[in-house]
Amino acid sequence: MIRLLSQHDYTSCLDLIKERPAENLFLISDIETFGFEEDFQQVWGDFTEDGELRAILLHYEGNFIPYSSGDFDAKGFAEIFSASKQAVMLSGLDKITSKILHYITVSLKDPRKLYYAKCSNASKLQQSKPQHVKIATLADINRICELYTKIKEFERPSSPEERKRSMEKGVSRTYYVEEKGEMVSAVSTAAENNYSAMVVGVCTLDSHKRKGLASRCLSKLCHDLLAEGKSLCLFYDNPEAGRIYKRLGFEDMDRWTMIMRK
Repeated sequence: MIRLLSQHDYTSCLDLIKERPAENLFLISDIETFGFEEDFQQVWGDFTEDGELRAILLHYEGNFIPYSSGDFDAKGFAEIFSASKQAVMLSGLDKITSKILHYITVSLKDPRKLYYAKCSNASKLQQSKPQHVKIATLADINRICELYTKIKEFERPSSPEERKRSMEKGVSRTYYVEEKGEMVSAVSTAAENNYSAMVVGVCTLDSHKRKGLASRCLSKLCHDLLAEGKSLCLFYDNPEAGRIYKRLGFEDMDRWTMIMRK
């Protein structure tokens, strides 16, 4: 049986998804932050005959993300997506989204698949001297934004206002290295919650590459968040980047699939 969830379902919903905190980072973050009553977010639950919650489907501003630890009503979730006029994208772990795609009745674009990796222990992380890697404060926001606008791979860096809001809410932080007063390498988090965080914005200025600066920032960030009991995850589609992350202890979980509606 599928039904809309409410605040009364909060505990059972979190119990289901926090078993895989890295895999369910977006679900945990959105539900912790916005709950079940917002106009832009709804959460459906699929229940067994015994009334046990076995799967959820979250809709956040056009993006639908499913999760299940086992069997679930894939056809039912597909019908919800197909019937929604707000549906823009279906995204999630490939092993779950692939079950839903078979039943979707609206036209879709070709899927995009990224590698989805996580780090859950610090055994392979580099040990950095604390003075070399700094933790950004609100006073550093403009410097962070200036650095990210210089990185050609970043299509749309967050604005200072967006970054300030995220830092104040505690859903984002940035670690960086500077040389001669200039911020030259950094790594940030996004969608931080009580159980996990997404690693984003790993970068180094071209003039300072091949010094291990980004690895140093990433190692320090991972050390700190793992010490807080959080799992780390990240996306990548570049095999060279994947090798670097794996040397630091990241392991592939699955592919993350994103399918846009035509």
